[in-house]
Amino acid sequence: MKNNKTALITGCTSGIGKALSVKFAQEGYNLVLVARNEDKLKELSNYLSEIFYIKSVFIAYALEKPEAAEYVFHRVQELDLKIDVLVNNAGFNEFGNFIKTNREKEHDMMHLHMFFVTDMMKFFLPLMLDNKQGQILNIGSTGSYISCPYDAVYAATKSYILSVSKGINAELKGTGITITTLCPGSTKTEFAAKAGMEDTLLFKLFVMSPERVADIAYKALMKRKAVVVAGIYNKILVMSSYILPNRFVAYLSKMMLGKQCQAD
Repeated sequence: MKNNKTALITGCTSGIGKALSVKFAQEGYNLVLVARNEDKLKELSNYLSEIFYIKSVFIAYALEKPEAAEYVFHRVQELDLKIDVLVNNAGFNEFGNFIKTNREKEHDMMHLHMFFVTDMMKFFLPLMLDNKQGQILNIGSTGSYISCPYDAVYAATKSYILSVSKGINAELKGTGITITTLCPGSTKTEFAAKAGMEDTLLFKLFVMSPERVADIAYKALMKRKAVVVAGIYNKILVMSSYILPNRFVAYLSKMMLGKQCQAD
């Protein structure tokens, strides 16, 4: 089902990013896979090329570095590729009591989620506008809507992603370019274990598979929706954050995330 379009996907070697890579390959997209781990990138790239008969290349780089977006953009230019879909998925979490979390890791997280995503749009949007077509998928979170105790900096970065994406998407109306923001909740990936969150209530209840989240994201992107919250439970959670008093939302957030932190 070759369609001769190319999708660039960051943070693609595990979790939602890997599921999205498989989904786009299934739909016939050629791929530019971008992440830190060269061995995993090569393995995934070769697998998707062989299974789905698409062209796949990869770019290995530490995306939290200040120059990362510029590096990726120039590599794409060197490869003479036109990006039809840009998927800004790369991300991680520094979780815990704010006074105990690692400042340097938080700086890297802020750079990856905010500066890198913004720069990637800044570099690739002009080319999409020249071609009069293109789509961007940015990854927010249910935390984009809720200030999260024990996850305050992460949630703030995801709130930025949602806000900037909606604003730029409104600017682009009528151009043929759209930005969709996916807001998933807890998902069965390596994300929670890497952040030390796997024992929280949040990651024990209503956990979705990355494949299901990727399917929801792809359909929303193709329908050019501005925002999609993945899953019924997460939709209810987001709606409740608007209806319930702030103090009760904060209490629920602490209950879902805080037991592990309070025990530290």
